[in-house]
Amino acid sequence: MSNAKNLDFGLWYSFRNPEQWRTDYHDLYQDHLNQIIQCEDLGYDDVWLTEHHLCEDGHSPSILPLASAIAVLTKKIRIGTGVLLLPLHNAVRIAEDTATIDILSNGRFELGVGIGYRPQEFEALGVSLSDRASLINEGLQVIKQLWTEKLVNFEGKHYSLKNAFIEPKPLQKPSPPLWVGGFAPAAAKRAARLGDGYIGTGEMTEQAKIFRDEWHRLGRTGEPQLAGGHFWLVASRTPDKTFSEIAPHVLYQIETYNKWLGEASQALFPVVKTPDDLKQLGILNCVSPQQACDLVGDYVESAGIQRYYTWTVPPGYPVTKMTEHLSLFAEEVMPHFKSEKP
Repeated sequence: MSNAKNLDFGLWYSFRNPEQWRTDYHDLYQDHLNQIIQCEDLGYDDVWLTEHHLCEDGHSPSILPLASAIAVLTKKIRIGTGVLLLPLHNAVRIAEDTATIDILSNGRFELGVGIGYRPQEFEALGVSLSDRASLINEGLQVIKQLWTEKLVNFEGKHYSLKNAFIEPKPLQKPSPPLWVGGFAPAAAKRAARLGDGYIGTGEMTEQAKIFRDEWHRLGRTGEPQLAGGHFWLVASRTPDKTFSEIAPHVLYQIETYNKWLGEASQALFPVVKTPDDLKQLGILNCVSPQQACDLVGDYVESAGIQRYYTWTVPPGYPVTKMTEHLSLFAEEVMPHFKSEKP
């Protein structure tokens, strides 16, 4: 079980811009970047970026350029993809691009990948959905080898490399952390087999156990690393008012995710139709700082994570208003989970 006094806190962004709350994209991106800079000053440890394609609300399709922008605008905060849909990319290019970001960030980059699930994304990008498992498995191996080895020889279904290499290589040695995300048991096992850590979200006690058990079964050394958190945890002086303001935006997000997952015959969220459902099911938690401390503590004890993050800006919710809640969380919640500095 992880030590709750050495917990890292992260942010998670999708840069969505729904039609009913549409704002100028330049302003939206600038507001997000400014918030990340402010959160670095507040003591947040990492920021995660997530990828999807063909989204009418502009869900971030190009997260490596965003990671590069964050790299040059910040000094300390770690920058991760949570997650990049690896089967939709060429692994050699990802190895090169992420090595460059690691250099730009002075060794602060972390690559998190997922398998993807939306058929229309695979169709539009010319990738067979049925190949996604073998693509991510081979891609993870190719990236790790290109990051760490002088010359790479690899023969698989999708990649055939002979004396391949990338230059420059990442700044971090032996390599940047490599995370695998997902909510199926296969994702947790893949993370234990091919990654350095597992990224989950929401209730992940069972998935965390699968990941740790597989890690130890494979004889891997070191403490297995886990990142996860509540879908939404918002610290507020006026929780009821904050809940009523944020709930429509979270309902929108859950509705779109359920639509996407339904098209892929998968499920992550229960059926949610009203703000009351969000509250009763624990999806949107707008609470006092003390209640937030209790919820974080319970989550850490249950899942055994070292990295806690919660989705940061609900689609269409004013970014600057959310910064107020992030400030309160940093000031009155995060210190309870940090070791005293000598």
